[in-house]
Amino acid sequence: MKKLLNTLYVTSENSYLALDGENIVIYDDKKELGRVPLHNLEEIVSFGYRGTSPALMGACAERNISLCYMTPQGKFLARVTGKVRGNVILREQQYASSKDEQVGLEIAQNCILGKVHNARWVLERAVRDHSMQIDAERVKKASEMLKNSLMLFQNSTSRDELRGYEGEAASIYFSVFDELILQQKKDFQFQGRTKRPQGRNKRQPIDKMNAMMSFVYTLLTNMEASALECVGLDPCVGYLHTERPGRASLALDMMEELRSVLADRFVLSLVNKRMITAKNFTQKENGAVLLDDDGRKVILTEWQNRKKETITHPYLQEKVEWGMVPYVQAMLLARFLRGDLDGYPAFLWK
Repeated sequence: MKKLLNTLYVTSENSYLALDGENIVIYDDKKELGRVPLHNLEEIVSFGYRGTSPALMGACAERNISLCYMTPQGKFLARVTGKVRGNVILREQQYASSKDEQVGLEIAQNCILGKVHNARWVLERAVRDHSMQIDAERVKKASEMLKNSLMLFQNSTSRDELRGYEGEAASIYFSVFDELILQQKKDFQFQGRTKRPQGRNKRQPIDKMNAMMSFVYTLLTNMEASALECVGLDPCVGYLHTERPGRASLALDMMEELRSVLADRFVLSLVNKRMITAKNFTQKENGAVLLDDDGRKVILTEWQNRKKETITHPYLQEKVEWGMVPYVQAMLLARFLRGDLDGYPAFLWK
């Protein structure tokens, strides 16, 4: 159980939520885990299957407190609200801001500033911790180039210009990514992102690292989409990624901040700790490399473990689990769109 701003997150999958007077009470079997006054809450997010008492659902609907239900793995199930009071206004503000070039540019800039800042510090960590195992000068040079590119993002005058700078920064980062692979280098060579290689199967990666990265990026994007659903935002209306039918553009925008610091570091740890090996992959005739069932099971299990690790959120200055970070960022974006914050605070890790 964790309260962040005005949202209560109940992360125990065996928890049952009930009402006692003006308090929400969290039970595990018949044991009370804690209670929180309802008047302090705007939203309750539950990662479990056991449910909520009808009395609590009624009290939340009456007080305009939304109840959001997720699977223990973080997949969005449903949101229960009372009479529509806030979400329609929030979504109207979201839609208007996506069409407003200045506001849309500002949000997109912050997402990319967060992405490149975090990518740079992933490289800096590698230099600090593994300088004897990597080409430290090469990685340091790439880090310095990323640092210098931050000013370009801040001074960009359109989203198209920003996308161009972002592509250049991504190329710099991935040009030294192979240095961060410390074990099994022969089996896990990385020569750049190939999520859509040329050929008959354009959506399938052609090396092992890309196969894992694409899989974990999908997990992260799904987390972001669920987080946006929870706060009442439309995952499909974004600021940096262009809108297409069926594309979760805003979820893709938001995952950029966490791409290197959460997803890439996670994939590297699986390889460097030999939790995933070359035996977990097969190669098709067209060159596409596929992760096998055992490999996916390892990734999913370790991904759940990684999400439970705690950090100090750089903006809130509170301890949170990694799995909660997308929900915090979605909440902060919603607060900005409602006018409660002067700007969207990107997630800046160090």
